[in-house]
Amino acid sequence: MQRILLCCLVALATSQNISYDLGLNPKKAYEYKYEGEVNFGLGMPNLAESGVRISCKVKIFSVSAQTFLLQVSDVAFEDFNGFRGRNSFTAVPKLTQRIAAQLVKPFMFDYASGHVGDIRASAEIPDSIVNIVRGILGFFQVTVKTTQKYYQLEEIGIHGKCQSNYATEENVETKDMTITQVVDLNNCKEKAAIYSGMASAVLDKVSKQKGESVISTMRYIYTVKPTAEGGLITKAQGVEQQHFSPFNVKGGNFKMQATKEMVLLGVTDTAEALTYGPLESKGSLVYKFVEAEADVPIMMQNLENPIPKAIELVKKLAEVNKYAIDSATTEDAIKLYQLLRVIDYEGLEAMWKQFKGDEEYRRWFLDMVVEVTDGRILKFFESRFEAGDLSVAEVVEHFVLVITHLRPIPELVEMAKTFLTMPFSKSNVYVLHTVTLGYGSLVYKHCNYYTPCPVSAVQPLLDLATESLSTGNETNMVLALKALGNAGHPGSIKTIMRFLPGVSANPVDLPPPVLSAAVQSMRLIAARDPQSVQDITMALFLQKDLPSEIRMLAFVILFDTKPSMALVNTVTAHLQEEKDLHVASFAYSSLKNFARSSTPDNLFLSSACNVAVKMLAPKFGRLSFFYSKALRMDWFNDDFLIGTAAEILMLRSATNTFPTEFMMKGKFFFIGRILQLLELGISTEGIKELFSTGIPGFTGDLSYSDFQAIFSVLQNWEILPNDKPILSAYTRASGQEWFFGDINKGFIKDLIAAVSPSAGKESPLWGMIENLQRGVSWHRTKPFLIFEVRYFQATTLGLPLEISKYYQSINGITVNAKAIVNPPPTQCLGELLGSEISLETDGFIGFTKDFWVFYGINTELFQCATEFKTKHPVAIPWNFSAKINAREKKFELDIPACKKEFSLVSISSNVYAVSRNIEEPALAKMTPIIPNVMDSNDEVIKVDPAVVRPESDQTPNFWHPITKLCTESNIYGTGLCVESELKREYYHEEYPLYYFLGYTYMALKVTPVQAIKAVDKIHFEVNAGPSTHPDSGRQLLETLRRLSKEAIQRVSLSSDESLSARGSHLSNQDSTMQVLNSTPQAVFNIKAFAMRGNQKPDGYDASIYYTSEANAQSTQLIMSQVGEDTNWKMCVDTIVQAHTEAKVHVGWGAECQSYEMSMRGSTTHLPGSKPTLNSKVHWTKIPTTMEEIGRRIQSYVPGIAFLFGFSQQHERNPGQEVSATIVVASADSIDVNIKFPEYTVYREAMPFPLPSPSIQELQQNFRNSTIDRFGFV
Repeated sequence: MQRILLCCLVALATSQNISYDLGLNPKKAYEYKYEGEVNFGLGMPNLAESGVRISCKVKIFSVSAQTFLLQVSDVAFEDFNGFRGRNSFTAVPKLTQRIAAQLVKPFMFDYASGHVGDIRASAEIPDSIVNIVRGILGFFQVTVKTTQKYYQLEEIGIHGKCQSNYATEENVETKDMTITQVVDLNNCKEKAAIYSGMASAVLDKVSKQKGESVISTMRYIYTVKPTAEGGLITKAQGVEQQHFSPFNVKGGNFKMQATKEMVLLGVTDTAEALTYGPLESKGSLVYKFVEAEADVPIMMQNLENPIPKAIELVKKLAEVNKYAIDSATTEDAIKLYQLLRVIDYEGLEAMWKQFKGDEEYRRWFLDMVVEVTDGRILKFFESRFEAGDLSVAEVVEHFVLVITHLRPIPELVEMAKTFLTMPFSKSNVYVLHTVTLGYGSLVYKHCNYYTPCPVSAVQPLLDLATESLSTGNETNMVLALKALGNAGHPGSIKTIMRFLPGVSANPVDLPPPVLSAAVQSMRLIAARDPQSVQDITMALFLQKDLPSEIRMLAFVILFDTKPSMALVNTVTAHLQEEKDLHVASFAYSSLKNFARSSTPDNLFLSSACNVAVKMLAPKFGRLSFFYSKALRMDWFNDDFLIGTAAEILMLRSATNTFPTEFMMKGKFFFIGRILQLLELGISTEGIKELFSTGIPGFTGDLSYSDFQAIFSVLQNWEILPNDKPILSAYTRASGQEWFFGDINKGFIKDLIAAVSPSAGKESPLWGMIENLQRGVSWHRTKPFLIFEVRYFQATTLGLPLEISKYYQSINGITVNAKAIVNPPPTQCLGELLGSEISLETDGFIGFTKDFWVFYGINTELFQCATEFKTKHPVAIPWNFSAKINAREKKFELDIPACKKEFSLVSISSNVYAVSRNIEEPALAKMTPIIPNVMDSNDEVIKVDPAVVRPESDQTPNFWHPITKLCTESNIYGTGLCVESELKREYYHEEYPLYYFLGYTYMALKVTPVQAIKAVDKIHFEVNAGPSTHPDSGRQLLETLRRLSKEAIQRVSLSSDESLSARGSHLSNQDSTMQVLNSTPQAVFNIKAFAMRGNQKPDGYDASIYYTSEANAQSTQLIMSQVGEDTNWKMCVDTIVQAHTEAKVHVGWGAECQSYEMSMRGSTTHLPGSKPTLNSKVHWTKIPTTMEEIGRRIQSYVPGIAFLFGFSQQHERNPGQEVSATIVVASADSIDVNIKFPEYTVYREAMPFPLPSPSIQELQQNFRNSTIDRFGFV
């Protein structure tokens, strides 16, 4: 009994001395077994995956009380590529040896109270290896609290400084404590993640609330054994899961799962101390990113000795794409980009010296070297500027790309300032514009990554603006303001204000182009400092004495700031008192666009604008399109997290009939970002004086006479001043302005002089004709990396997860041509009008676009991932001869017969499980995620139910359609085919991702087919000169006219028409008969023949006749098949009554009488009634294929009509007929009624803004723009 009591007392004393506080005993040595594994795939059975596994033994020795040495041994590296249940991990001996050589070297780390401190290693050990050690040491980074079962902490880990949630549970029997730690990877203050590329894309926080494209979770489970020295981790597990989709993760996603486990093998007394060399600090436990510019994720190659390899690739790409684009080798461009990124500056200079003398190699090198994204490229171009060995065109073309793809770090921004002051930059206006605007763009990207952005970055542009204002240099003012607009730096607000009347401290009187540039220079600041921009633009908008266009531009920038409802209400209140109808119309239409917008960035703004529109509609809702307007169309899909928006702005003033400024721009919304696409702006400020007094003869119906009236006014352009541009234009891409220029009188005079018939040998066109007679050969290629977007994030294993998108294009054009001019011109270009020109040419135009999405692990040593890959070639070759005789109005074209199949357009894509390693780059594994033979039972992989995740319990759907549709002509021996093949295996919950996963192939091909007779060439001929026609042609015309009279009667009287419409028809009958009874004149003749030596040709011969009377015009088309034993013809007769009615009759088949169809459209507007448009299609007999197509269309109409707000009524209408009636219900709405044989669809008060009915009202409104005199539609 005493012994038992003694044992209990000893046990009690021992239990009171044990502790769970984590620590390592300096007198002990610890040995663990470690294994880490990461897999990428879709998480579904029977779909391919890729992965890697690293295993080793880890020993920890003490150096001091809080400093320990980590020794790794028994390293093994394995990879997986294939299908679960069939394939397994395989060893990679060479890569294992390479990794082990670095990993087995000693690592030192500080450790106290469960927290890892500084990590040290030999200087030669790369950060990628240290990161693997960080993944191992991450198991020791855990906080234990015995007084709380649940607690939250913000602490350092391999993912950064993130929020952690702990839960503890003690095993009563073993006294072991189980600690569960969940790291909130979406709640990190200093997250170990980097985003590069697309710096000009604006973040959209509202869009991210609709869904995410990446979701990550991280969970650790520790088993801690209490000891007298403190808690000892005996086992630890970590599971990190991530779901990624190019769209919304809710609609299917790729999956990454990283697991790691560490098990204690034993604890021993410390043996003799290990020896180690000098060690240097490698940082804390937080993942350290490696310079990854050269680690292109979509391929892997040996980067040793890169210069010869790069030279060889430049030559190879130039040669294989010398005539046409070789789509099989376009991916080599990415290899070349990668090689150039590891070549030092001296190497780039050496390559330039070798290539600059060869036009083809020079162009390829310059196109590719711009993808070097650090200081080397700036130094290279600085040398080019100093040497002056680049042309202006080369600088403009390539320096833009240098700045676009340059890394916007402070050092490079400082280096780029040098170009602003270099003499070469100032030697040409286009070079100066390119450099200055490019620097502004670089500042904008710099400020996206560094907040607050230092004013020193934008100071050179501020100095240029201040200097130009003080000297009165309008040209430099515009340039400086446009560059400041590109920079979008909030620190430039005060400088910009100095150019704006009413907000400047000093009065300013600047021309409209400067004011316009000043207002638009705030477009990007609107998102960074909305309050300041709102104050300025609101003040401008309320200045009634400013030009209307400037006030409207201020309104645009004001709403770029996404104003609050209170500010929108303030604008609305002022608009109710607005006297300028152009400003009112523009503002109202803009508010209406925002009210209907569905894109996330306008989510809150649309509600405020909806209220404003209701308040303003009674006053401004009927203003016509002859006033200033803003048009916008947009859409956004929550499943795809993708949307688009397009805007058109037309700015007018009260004294101008036509817009003085026209702007068109688009936006693309994708996974939480907004990318501004191409934007085009045109200003007609210089020619508004021509139209200030109106346009004589302009009626407003946009008829031919209207265009003649406009042209007659434009012919007076020579009266415009010499010192002002006639037209100005600019272009922007991704929100950055890259080009702007003016068209002045001198340019127009030179252009007219060059193309005038009286121009002689001094004309550049004369030289082009002479070269063409000698024969020309011209070739250009343009490789272009459209975007490179990369996202890096640490994983628990210490391996870098990368999500990347690469999109590249190689474009090419080749032209070989030779002309014979008979007789050749001797004195002036006008002599060509009397010559026959024969031309022989061949060539190619096309491009190949490659697109990749990479999701996986990417290091300089290995890659494992899921990879989406698309190739899209477009190839249009040509080979033909032509003859042009202007005097005889004759054109001939001969094309060789099609002898072999070729593809015009194709697209192919697939998703792969990929594995690559640097030791064996040629043995990369790329397994399609969907098995090649889906209908084979052998391909259905049987797996243990425990392996299959819960979401994969549903039955998958297999889909493998193969289609080929062709239209063939046995006359010409040519066919056109559309081919497609899809392979899909999907689950219903994976929508919409499954649409894009699997093999896809589509192509449009030209194919040779068996012809009736051998075809030598296909001959086209157009003859617009006077011609006579045989008796058979005249007889056919008479037959056509008789059939047309009968068909018109049937169409006009076949269904119930109103009495007024029938009366209108009878009133037009006389003029119709006059046209039908008059003598037609042949306008021109078209022939398309298959030629066979001396044999008679086969093909088609078409003639067009035209008859004009006082109130009607008639056109007839007769197309006949030419050949043996054929009488097929098509006859089309069209009669147009003056602005009231149009009728068409079509007959085809044997002598135009096998099939028949008629169409009629008319407008009526009788006193006391509303304007009405009636149209009708009637058929007597049509081919069965057309009947089938009509039935299919009829089955789809109700559903489509419902989407557009139409109602449906089932009723029996006249058969073999479809009719539609549109009635103008109000100034901005119409009633639509469409009758099909079996039902009617209709909609009342359909919104549809209509133009003003008369130019007289329009001109009065332009001259009197007060609210009391404006005219409604």
